[in-house]
Amino acid sequence: MKCLIIDYIDDEIFREFQKYMDVDLMMLPTKKTLIKIIEPYDVLIMRTDPKIDEEVLDAAKNLRFIGVCSTGLNHIDLDAAKARGIIIQNAPGINANGVAELTLCKMLELARSTIQSNHEVQDRRQWNKYKYLGIELAGKTVGIIGFGSIGQRVGELCRVFGMQVLAYNPHGKPAEYFEARGAVPVDMDTLLRNSDFITIHAPLTEETKGMISAQEIVRMKIGAYVINMSRGGIVVEQDMYAALISGQLGGYAADVMEQELEGQRASMSSPLIGCDRFIVSPHSGGQTKDAVSKLSRFIFEKCNEALHFK
Repeated sequence: MKCLIIDYIDDEIFREFQKYMDVDLMMLPTKKTLIKIIEPYDVLIMRTDPKIDEEVLDAAKNLRFIGVCSTGLNHIDLDAAKARGIIIQNAPGINANGVAELTLCKMLELARSTIQSNHEVQDRRQWNKYKYLGIELAGKTVGIIGFGSIGQRVGELCRVFGMQVLAYNPHGKPAEYFEARGAVPVDMDTLLRNSDFITIHAPLTEETKGMISAQEIVRMKIGAYVINMSRGGIVVEQDMYAALISGQLGGYAADVMEQELEGQRASMSSPLIGCDRFIVSPHSGGQTKDAVSKLSRFIFEKCNEALHFK
């Protein structure tokens, strides 16, 4: 069997794959490149780039298994893969703690303007301790959109800081489910109107695409902070930019963007770039040594269960 790995996995697991397969490594190829090289491979190991659509799958004539070392699957045409008998295996919840910890990091950065003040000291040589009057998380309300494994861990960490936790889950669970996890179940309108911080942990679907637009932003508290740790398409970036510039919102932090870089080779285009109320990281929420090790091991084992190579 032949295996193509196109994103970073744990070194030990890489060597495990090599024991049982011919393994090639090509970090983050473009879709065009992947189409050219994919034909001989039985196994593809990836994260979120590039998009796996019918064009790629038509070229992947021998592909039997796609292992996705992340939770979301919106970048893969699941129906087309199923029609070709290709097994798709993601790793839901395994990187939850890494994403949750970065969420709290961004909440603190927004609350205390640490990115902006660091820039002023290091790049501008300015030392003005009175310019940035922050807020504390204690006593504030966080609204969590999407209460799966990541959202639940975010809620747990927020409670440690003394925050009230509101939670909205679009697929509905009984109130007891939320209450057992220290959260108050609310509808979207209640969450938007009452949260000082709103953090998004929902998958990108037809239902959630553009979920946070001007219509939702206008219902938020003046000066509220929004954090998007899920997928860029959930937030309408032009509307978010307008809300930041007008002062409607206090800040926006993201680990994802609407036009993420395919293979990190395209140019980034967003009205948010350069906005001083916006902070961003390059979809690295689950990119910790701890999470990568667990994700890689999980995908390796699932690949073995599916193809029986070990």
